[in-house]
Amino acid sequence: MNKHKDHILDVHINPNVSGLKPSATVAINDLSNELKRDGKKIFKMGLGQSPFPVPECVVEALRENAHQKDYLPVKGLRELQEAVAEHHRRNFGIDADPDDVLIGPGSKELMFVLQLTYFGDLVIPAPSWVSYAPQAKIIGRHIQFLPTQFENDWHLTPEDLEERCTLDPGRPRLLILNYPLNPTGTTMSKARLEKLAQVADRYRVVLLSDEIYGKIHHDGAHQSIVPFYPEGTIFSGGLSKWCGAGGWRLGVFVFPRSLRWLLKAMAAVGTETFTSTSAPIQYAAVRAFQEGPEIDAYLKKSRRVLKGLGNAIARRLDEAGARVRYPQGGFYLFPDFSAFRGKLEARGIKTSADMSRRLLEDTGVAFLPGSDFGRSPEELTARLAYVDFNGKEALEAVGSISEDHPFDENFLKTYFGKVIEAIDRINEWMTR
Repeated sequence: MNKHKDHILDVHINPNVSGLKPSATVAINDLSNELKRDGKKIFKMGLGQSPFPVPECVVEALRENAHQKDYLPVKGLRELQEAVAEHHRRNFGIDADPDDVLIGPGSKELMFVLQLTYFGDLVIPAPSWVSYAPQAKIIGRHIQFLPTQFENDWHLTPEDLEERCTLDPGRPRLLILNYPLNPTGTTMSKARLEKLAQVADRYRVVLLSDEIYGKIHHDGAHQSIVPFYPEGTIFSGGLSKWCGAGGWRLGVFVFPRSLRWLLKAMAAVGTETFTSTSAPIQYAAVRAFQEGPEIDAYLKKSRRVLKGLGNAIARRLDEAGARVRYPQGGFYLFPDFSAFRGKLEARGIKTSADMSRRLLEDTGVAFLPGSDFGRSPEELTARLAYVDFNGKEALEAVGSISEDHPFDENFLKTYFGKVIEAIDRINEWMTR
């Protein structure tokens, strides 16, 4: 009989994981839900989850395939690979072959497996999505941050990439580009993408092009970098952002033929980890990637909602004194509140993390500090996800007004009341 029931085994944690905190986006969502359960009024601008429902035709496809129970190939359902390849040729001008498509349980998982499989430094423009760097840390990869500037719409410039590569021209590198960008909502021009592709090609940099928000470019004008550097670029996408299906966990990688060896290596790792992606969801995803009039109309209305709301709240922040780029895609803003530094420091607030914590305590508005996205702690930036509204009602409402009808104050407060109130609370808190 064990007389030491309370004995705890010695702690031997992997040093790559030691001190690792939960994902900032997940943590802020959990905290917001906890505060709501305590009866506090919380404005959830932390987690970037699509507010829109999954298109009904895709939901119906899931119902029809709920009986699908078999393990599917680790690379994905063949019909889905074909649908994705055709979708990418049609939408992005990407010469994709079904054999170059890898399906996984979320693009986040595929990114982790890629970093595990490809041996090289991870190069990340900052600000960037919160999970790129922690994944590299878990695996033990060297991380190179490349700070970006407001004046360049928070995006990497070809000159910055050239300067970094010349330091060690032969070093293997994996560069992650994300556009429209989480956390800023800005995107890159065709000219900049072409120049970045030329630099990447010159130094044989492998690009991971995270275009998960591409289909919700506010003007429907997303340009992929893949056609400019097809032999060295992996396309990353999925259903979570444009199809409202974050919880379905379906991600997509599309490889060039020259990197099939990397696809095969990732698939081999997949056989030992996730085995295969949920069968019913893969069958339903075929319908999503086939598109058609219903999905076209859904996307058109989604873009109108996000553009109208994004511009309205960016204007409010701008008029209050924040420095902010108007969004071009996705559902994020990345305002810089440095104009209020003196007032904030008088209240003991010196970092973006201080600002985020105190704002939540004082106003109930939950957003993420810029330091979570790789920026300096003293820089008073923050990410706002403007998704705290009823997406179904908003889609119906925007469909009932003409396309040239602006979102007036009454429309904004009727359908996006919590978002507007949150922005007004932020402005009042900053300026008081």
